[in-house]
Amino acid sequence: MEFLRLVHGYQFNSGLAQLFPTPYALVTLVLFVWSIAPAVKLRIGGGFMVWLRATWVMTLLPAVTGVILALGGAKVPSATDAGAGASKYGFPVDPSRDWEHWMYAGLCVISLYAIEVLVRGRLIEHRVGLRLLPVATLFLYGCAYMVGRVAVFPGSTPGS
Repeated sequence: MEFLRLVHGYQFNSGLAQLFPTPYALVTLVLFVWSIAPAVKLRIGGGFMVWLRATWVMTLLPAVTGVILALGGAKVPSATDAGAGASKYGFPVDPSRDWEHWMYAGLCVISLYAIEVLVRGRLIEHRVGLRLLPVATLFLYGCAYMVGRVAVFPGSTPGS
């Protein structure tokens, strides 16, 4: 279980953690920056598709380990009392952050699927989909960022 916690909960401990707190957030940030080129050129390169597949792997790895941990009864650190009403990180415990963590993780998977639809041009015209690609990848990055944030920090209603 400790190995699963290590894989699932890895975070950067530097000043750049405010921009990308987890490796997953970093991968999605790179995908966002990379998505600007297809939106301008109106064509997808092979490198972008490889990075999109790597993003899927980086999405499913913490998702699968998170489900296994949740089945074992674990919750996000911000929702778990480590003693004296404080979380592992020393903030007030906020149990509502557990469902938020699940919500943002689900939005990451949904937005990745939407990005696949935009890239393939199945539901909307391919050119229009490529123009919308940076918006979808920015949304993905925001959700990935929040996945890491809600696991550490309490919300506006700690203790509820």
